[in-house]
Amino acid sequence: MSTIAISTPSGTELVMRRTFDAPKALVFAAHTEAEHLRHWWGRGNPLDVTIDFRVGGAWRFVETADGRQHAFRGEFLEIEAPDTFTWTFEYEPMAGQVCVDRYVFTEQDGRTTVTSTTTFSSQADRDGMVASGAAAGAEQSYAALDAYLVKLGA
Repeated sequence: MSTIAISTPSGTELVMRRTFDAPKALVFAAHTEAEHLRHWWGRGNPLDVTIDFRVGGAWRFVETADGRQHAFRGEFLEIEAPDTFTWTFEYEPMAGQVCVDRYVFTEQDGRTTVTSTTTFSSQADRDGMVASGAAAGAEQSYAALDAYLVKLGA
């Protein structure tokens, strides 16, 4: 099973890289279409997804876990399907702490690598995200994506 490779190339960046046994178009769709996102993004927890996938369009995910709802939101800044997209990312209970995520999808021999680069407004914000267990949560979500891709026949 693949795991996330993590690096911090600058004081305000967090890079996560993960490879999937599926073609790029499918992995991109799994990251950008509500019908796919609700199956994996919430780590297997129930997930309500609203997404307007266009530059300037908004997105909002509400995950229900441990009897609580966790809401995330943002706006699409750049889309070059199926190679990359960029969005803002904000956890609603921590309103005002907005970061920017850029996802890049590359395919080789039928396998797709997703590289996400998150840029924070400060090193303290980046370090807080790392300390919150974000990488472990991302790994859980991506393990759920692996299982979902298998169900899709990838």
